[in-house]
Amino acid sequence: MPKPSIHATAIVSETARIADDVVIGPFCVVGPKVSLGKGVHLHSHVVVDGLTEIGEGTHVYPFAVLGTPPQDLKFGGEETRLVIGERNRIREHVTMNPGTAGGGGITRIGHDGLFMVNAHVAHDCQVGNRVILANNATLAGHVHVGDYAILGGLSAVHQFVRIGAHAMVGGMSGVESDVIPYGLVKGERASLHGLNLIGMERRGYTRADVMSARDAYKHLFGDQGTLAERVENTAADYSDNPVVGEMIGFLRDKSKHGVCQPRLQDAA
Repeated sequence: MPKPSIHATAIVSETARIADDVVIGPFCVVGPKVSLGKGVHLHSHVVVDGLTEIGEGTHVYPFAVLGTPPQDLKFGGEETRLVIGERNRIREHVTMNPGTAGGGGITRIGHDGLFMVNAHVAHDCQVGNRVILANNATLAGHVHVGDYAILGGLSAVHQFVRIGAHAMVGGMSGVESDVIPYGLVKGERASLHGLNLIGMERRGYTRADVMSARDAYKHLFGDQGTLAERVENTAADYSDNPVVGEMIGFLRDKSKHGVCQPRLQDAA
């Protein structure tokens, strides 16, 4: 049976669970309750602590710190978890914290994500599959990020905010409200600037899907009635369209901070 490849300078707890083909590079530190799946590669100077699980094929690059206590003054040392899925690429200086008792006790990262230099995932976040956090993008506590979402460099998401699937957050944006699936937001205090049409095209959505989504967007964020009324009217008009259905389902869910909407034009 093959054995893990562990550099002589690495400090690895005897009770850590390590698959046979794991590679642990120089000066890494792996704590006693860590679990590393098949093909995990800690390149060098990586710290993995706490009750942390890293899925198969994930690569973690120098100076990333995963599973250390959450940055929450309410945290009292209770045992909470960080679960990282398969085939993620976690680049230099990325930090990810476990959950808290008040937030469900678990931070979860999906599969096939890319977390670029200095990205941060705080306690109790739920991050989907194939998500990209560009350099210095940060998630506050309890943030939910849907599949295929992209957060641009230096963006920051407020706690409890939801980022819908396939959404795009522009670089240097502060996101204080929920972002609808397929939405495109940007700005110092982010506002909605239409749909992530380039992302939809790259992922193979048909022209009919895109046109329906654009039409539904105009109805949802028009100036007639309340948002709740427009949601129900749009749901009736596009009941057979799955893309619009994702938007409707998202908008029907309860929100702690409201939903990002288009910025009103200046009167001039």
